[in-house]
Amino acid sequence: MNDSEMLDDYDFSESTPNPYAKRLKRPITIRLEAETIQYFKSLATSTGIPYQSLMNMFLADCARNNKQPEISWK
Repeated sequence: MNDSEMLDDYDFSESTPNPYAKRLKRPITIRLEAETIQYFKSLATSTGIPYQSLMNMFLADCARNNKQPEISWK
């Protein structure tokens, strides 16, 4: 069999679950202000890191360090 041939059936009975499955990213829908998105997009341009990755890195850092938002009602 060469690389371009596919089998009709594959046997996965001896396979193991992906150990990294719990760490995979999941798509979500979130509403963000246009200025917030623009900030991360401009940061992406200057760093060369995609803006969604930058947002994820920032939020992951907040979660890891248990950062709480400062909220004041005036």
